[in-house]
Amino acid sequence: MATHRTTSAAILLITLALAGTAARAEIKGDAIRIGVLTDMNGIFATAMGPGSVEAARMAAEEFGGKINGKPIEILQADHQNKPDLAGSLARKWFSDGVQAIADGGSSGAALAVQELVRGNGRIFLVSGAGANQLTDEACAPTSVQWTQDAYSTATAVVSGIMQTSKEPWFFITGDYAFGHSIEATARARITELGGKVAGGVKAQLGTPDYSSFLLQAQSSGAKVLAINVAGDNATAIKQAEEFGLAAQGMKIVPMSFQNVDIEAVGLKATRGDLIVTSFFEDISPAARKFSDAFYARRKAMPSQIQAGVYSAVRHYLQAIKDTDTDDSAIVMAKMKATPVSDAYTTNGRIREDQRMVHDLYLVQVKTPEESKGPWDFVKLVATIPPDQAFRPLDRSKCSLVGK
Repeated sequence: MATHRTTSAAILLITLALAGTAARAEIKGDAIRIGVLTDMNGIFATAMGPGSVEAARMAAEEFGGKINGKPIEILQADHQNKPDLAGSLARKWFSDGVQAIADGGSSGAALAVQELVRGNGRIFLVSGAGANQLTDEACAPTSVQWTQDAYSTATAVVSGIMQTSKEPWFFITGDYAFGHSIEATARARITELGGKVAGGVKAQLGTPDYSSFLLQAQSSGAKVLAINVAGDNATAIKQAEEFGLAAQGMKIVPMSFQNVDIEAVGLKATRGDLIVTSFFEDISPAARKFSDAFYARRKAMPSQIQAGVYSAVRHYLQAIKDTDTDDSAIVMAKMKATPVSDAYTTNGRIREDQRMVHDLYLVQVKTPEESKGPWDFVKLVATIPPDQAFRPLDRSKCSLVGK
């Protein structure tokens, strides 16, 4: 009898637990609201901005604009790369029923939003921001860094360059969080590989004239010029071309560069440059299909950031559909349990430090003669697998690792 009562009690507890789970597992809002918070008009707008909003809409359309009868709403806002404004906009969105924020824009703004989601448990799908802190000491359990980060970008670029050259480097770095992260990571990797840094300068974002910085690089004795000024990379590279630095034997290396930047600068100034990217349109048939559809809407190919927004929003919505709930903890658990396979990546997964790891690609910018037409900019040099691309977990300061 005691055994029977014990078994009956256990069955009753399991039944009640399942009933409780079923009661909680529902989409509680009247809509699934995702806010794309980004730089809509500033120096990052071409690589993020309206294109990120369009990418999120494309992801929503794959679900027919609704999940289990609840409409999907894609909102947008411009934080102007101001952390305080980003925090204010995110706070208002959350009070208005927004369950997730995508893109995040520049690193300072994204870090401000991440502080909020750490406290309120909402979802944050970071695509634009690349500061290492987002998945290191500032990591949050419902925030995922999806696309780029300073560690992977800088490590891959330096490793690629130093395979053939051990000559000294000079850095022109944007004075903001991602720029600082890129340079610090790159310097560490250069030292690790036995190289030297001849010098460096910090530049305010939005600087129109890089002449004085280029002259300092020219006189430093460096043979590798790392241009690391985010949305101003195009301006700095054009001016380096005008100075004839490449013709004088200096290798120009853009530390963070995208297809939209090559379009702005042109193949003549960027030909032969080695670039690390997480996406380009010819990496797979699915990538080409998505890119062509995006181009039909925007008359430009998607940047890696915009493709990342599409992927992150799509994965989030699929998790809501699979769990039939918008509860952040349940949705995030499903996202982490499900491999990421789509037009952006075919082998992604979310690690315990909330970094979505995936292949990276070392590509080389084509010469004008090699290019077959508009937006045919790069050729694949090497695929970098996730275990080589991203910071090892044993170096992580994220409090979630090992929990």
